[in-house]
Amino acid sequence: MERAPAPSQDPQPSFALNEITIDELQRAMREGRYTARRITELYLERIERVDRSGPFLRSILETNPEALRIADTLDEERKAGKVRGPLHGIPVLLKDVVDTADGMHTSAGSLALLGSFAKRDAFIAERLRAAGAIILGKTNLSEWSNVRSTRATSGWSARGGLGRNPYVLDRTACGSSSGTGASIASNLATVGIGVETDGSIACPASANCLVGIKPTVGLVSRAGLIPVSYSQDTAGPMARTVRDAAILLGVMAGTDPQDAATAASNGHAGTDYTAGLDPRALRGARIGVMRRQYELDTALVAVLDRTVEVMRTAGATIVDNVAIPSMDELQRPETFVLICEFKDAIAEYLATRGPEVRHRSLADLIRFNLENADTELRWFGQEWFEASQQTRGRATPEYGAAVEACRKLARTDGLDRALRDHRLDAVVGLAASAPFASDMVNGDRPIVRNSSLSAVSGYPRVTVPAGFIHDLPVGVSIMGPAWSEAKLLGFAFALEQALHARKAPTFIPTVVIDR
Repeated sequence: MERAPAPSQDPQPSFALNEITIDELQRAMREGRYTARRITELYLERIERVDRSGPFLRSILETNPEALRIADTLDEERKAGKVRGPLHGIPVLLKDVVDTADGMHTSAGSLALLGSFAKRDAFIAERLRAAGAIILGKTNLSEWSNVRSTRATSGWSARGGLGRNPYVLDRTACGSSSGTGASIASNLATVGIGVETDGSIACPASANCLVGIKPTVGLVSRAGLIPVSYSQDTAGPMARTVRDAAILLGVMAGTDPQDAATAASNGHAGTDYTAGLDPRALRGARIGVMRRQYELDTALVAVLDRTVEVMRTAGATIVDNVAIPSMDELQRPETFVLICEFKDAIAEYLATRGPEVRHRSLADLIRFNLENADTELRWFGQEWFEASQQTRGRATPEYGAAVEACRKLARTDGLDRALRDHRLDAVVGLAASAPFASDMVNGDRPIVRNSSLSAVSGYPRVTVPAGFIHDLPVGVSIMGPAWSEAKLLGFAFALEQALHARKAPTFIPTVVIDR
């Protein structure tokens, strides 16, 4: 069977800012060819044409009503000779779990938090504003970061509906940072912020042909983020190039008294993650290749094989078929830890919201969903919410043992052992399968996913575009020990420069066959 050619659906095929980078925008503003205001206007116009009409992606929940005013202020600063840094005047989109103390909601895609607003910026929002970034809007997501139902459909929220993959519109944009993935892939902003517990940056990065960085837990503050887990949550950059993602990470990283986990980043957090972006970075590196038994799809294997061969040609020593048996035992203790932590974490977060918020606990959210079942529970239930509510949070007797099991399986017997025994600098594997068709009735289908090892260990991961299977993007993830972001970004940059796998989407309606 062969796919019949499908016409492009892009209503702006010659969009002026298509695939433009941070460096290119800065050069254009220095030379007077663009202003921050004009850049912002162009992105807002494209959002109207691509997200709210045309392909109708539903990737953005709302835009910032203050964006143009902020852009004008930044243009005045530039005229006065003040440029705050590489993000000065650059529009950024945030996943709708990042608090902003402005006219935009922070809702995790749920109707329960509409009509209420954060009282202060999240730490990373403060950092972005201080760096001169323009927060352009909030992106759609898998509601409550995909921790509501055991059979949810990734990319759907009651507030935003089902987001679409810009490469093939009936396919998943993957979760839970689906809206950030689809919007940045579609050139609706320059860069974006995703937030991950397990796979929520890697999977949408892979599905949308993007670079995604899941940092070491503690490198980036979680203060002001709607949470899932104390152990695993982290925000991270999503971008079209490794360099843009590295620039964004340098702004986001740093210690924050509001998040105790960031104390461990002292001496590890960098300010310039672009310094090690060398196309020769793979020379002399020892890279392990992780292959799972269920990765039997020959097209997927071909993508990984080509990636491995490119790394070898770039000078890496390849250690193939690195087995990490403990990974297959992670799901049970990880799930238990997450449902215990979510109950406490969401109550702590809801306490930070203003008096207009009627919901202060997980029980309140469960009740709201039942009272609004025609909208919130229209497609699937809230089994994870109910399981979490039945626990005693972190006071659950078995919680401590589950945390220790996670550390042992993911770190001691997992990445730490593999890196040590094979003397590896990093491990590479497929980030996810090719995007499957979205199905609101049956929910997500099982996919190849290698995110849990770095998610549960809290170690960093960089996902990069690696190829396509019938117009559908596939990425690979490079994992390493704690605080190895700079080295991993060097490897990712070298791989990116050799593969040249990034392509802009053309909004094909479906994968069509002619016979």
